[in-house]
Amino acid sequence: MVKDRQIFSLIQEYLSIFPAVGLLGPRQVGKTTLVKNLKLVKESIYIDLEKASDRAKLVDAELFLKAHVDKTVILDEIQLMPELFAQLRSLIDEQREPGRFILLGSASPDLIRKSADSLAGRIGYLELTPFFWGEIDESELEKLWIRGGFPLSFLAKTDRESQIWRQNFIKTYLERDLAQIGLSTDPRLVERFWIMLAYAQGGIWNGESFARALGITRPTVNRYLEFLEGSFMVRALQPFHRNIKKRLVKSPKVFIRDTGLLHSLTGVDSMEALRNLVQIGASWEGFVIEQITATFGEEYEYYFYRTHQGAECDLLLVKNGAVKTAIEIKNTLSPKLTKGLQISMEDTGAEEGIVICRIEGEYPLSEKVRAMGLGDFLSE
Repeated sequence: MVKDRQIFSLIQEYLSIFPAVGLLGPRQVGKTTLVKNLKLVKESIYIDLEKASDRAKLVDAELFLKAHVDKTVILDEIQLMPELFAQLRSLIDEQREPGRFILLGSASPDLIRKSADSLAGRIGYLELTPFFWGEIDESELEKLWIRGGFPLSFLAKTDRESQIWRQNFIKTYLERDLAQIGLSTDPRLVERFWIMLAYAQGGIWNGESFARALGITRPTVNRYLEFLEGSFMVRALQPFHRNIKKRLVKSPKVFIRDTGLLHSLTGVDSMEALRNLVQIGASWEGFVIEQITATFGEEYEYYFYRTHQGAECDLLLVKNGAVKTAIEIKNTLSPKLTKGLQISMEDTGAEEGIVICRIEGEYPLSEKVRAMGLGDFLSE
């Protein structure tokens, strides 16, 4: 069972504040469905910029948009016509009122940058993620881990149907979507890169080793990573290094964000197969990080911590420059307090430590560290 999307009320709030609201997220995550179900103050008109017939309406964009000044105009796949941003700015400045435009974007790395000059101060951005813990029945957490949170994958009738959907999503993304967002290259090469990332889930980014393995240059590999990150497929978790006089790891840790896609890329189609996967711990770590970031959003900044001496913490929750929580993520039913977590907490000044593992409930591991199940941590 899926509950209402938690972002729903936030979009309504943004529409009461900003003349334009940008809703960003990967394809097939439900942006269009969500927006079409909003309770808008004004009548709306929907323009799908993937359709030639709808693009033709905007040959004279100023004339068309002025004819619908009394409506909320929804522009889907806005990254396909970035030239519209300048026109939108002019129209907003002529008649500045909230809720005039809703811009839906499927992950162009240039989308924010292109609009920053044109719509600065006129637009509020939100990210729609795949389903996460707060939007599903708590009993289906394991299903969410296996299938990922894309609606058509999570809601599929069978695991087989879910797997087929994900395989086709990956194929379409490689063969069509990448080119549409500006990466013109051999899809098979990007597929190999994506699979390599999946098997290196949660590893420290080393562009040189990826470039050697693929037979391409390091700048090319970095560009691939930039496009996958910009299209919400990959998370590059940055290291924490503020005011710490130790030799620290400076490169990010890289994760496939949706574990359903991760499992498809590594050939996993069931919980039994996942249990036999060497990367099960990395899969669980990435899953937990995505659930935390989706749940708390911009309330915190998110980092990991690792020294060259071996002290490590999987996730730091930082607020106003202070480390509130240091989190270690373990795929285990019997968590222990590690020296690495203790050193990380001392180095960063973390207020508390949490070991998130495969248990229900919580119990103390020390005065400042608790072991907790994922659901318990998120609900707390």
